[in-house]
Amino acid sequence: MSDRIRRMTSREVETILRQYGFQLISQKGSHRKWRSEDLGLQVIVPEHRGRTLPIGTLRSILQGAKIPESEWKC
Repeated sequence: MSDRIRRMTSREVETILRQYGFQLISQKGSHRKWRSEDLGLQVIVPEHRGRTLPIGTLRSILQGAKIPESEWKC
């Protein structure tokens, strides 16, 4: 397995967040707030249709949500 981050769109990230129990709380403009009450975590996902998220943004979201690296690394 490589240490490279798999490129994803915001929709793909939101699918993973749902699988880990996150719920959409609110949206302001193009930014969606996702929260997991069980884990006490919250992340913001920018929504820019069809475009992949920048690597740094993607890494920040998934690490902040405590998603295992196996979900987002190639």
